[in-house]
Amino acid sequence: MFSFKKPRVSLVFLSAAGASAALLLSACGGGTTTASSTTSSPAPSSSASPAATASSSPSTPDSSAGTGAPAPAAGNGLCKAGDVSLSLGQGDSGAGSSYRPLNIKNTSGKPCTIQGFPGVSYVGGDNGQQVGPPAFRAGEKGAAVKLNPGQSAAADIQFVQVRNFDPAVCKPTPVKGLRVYLPQETASNFIADPGTGCAGGNLPGNQLSVKTVHRA
Repeated sequence: MFSFKKPRVSLVFLSAAGASAALLLSACGGGTTTASSTTSSPAPSSSASPAATASSSPSTPDSSAGTGAPAPAAGNGLCKAGDVSLSLGQGDSGAGSSYRPLNIKNTSGKPCTIQGFPGVSYVGGDNGQQVGPPAFRAGEKGAAVKLNPGQSAAADIQFVQVRNFDPAVCKPTPVKGLRVYLPQETASNFIADPGTGCAGGNLPGNQLSVKTVHRA
């Protein structure tokens, strides 16, 4: 009988304690506010995780480098089409060819560097259409040449006489001059030099050949 009455006393005590706790909570009213602030905290952490994932993605630097203001490291200091003026110098002739230097002068207000082979081709027509294959690159790539404002470099060009080729293969075509791309440049320059080139694409040799840039 004693063991049965003791639990009844404990239940009464617990129910009284519970009622007291409920009265205290209703009087304070702060427990609900604390719970709501804890629930809202995961929202910033979940929104921050996609940003962290994007910044660690290897594709992010590549895309920003292509569209952002800073230029790629490989392009820093290189001579651009707008930095130079081009001209053909006087040269020598022999064995059915003429040899003339392509003069490249830095006309900008800052130093620039040039290295390698210019891209050279004949152009004609009213829209600058290329006539025949571009110039063959002869020899090895030379050292970089730094041009201060006003300084010049050169690249030697061989012009083969059109009459050296069979007319049926050459397809002689009037040209207005040369289109020139500086090494590692996508914009071109034009040099007026009217003459005749071969429009045929199956020549037994090269109608144009160019050597690497060197200091003039």
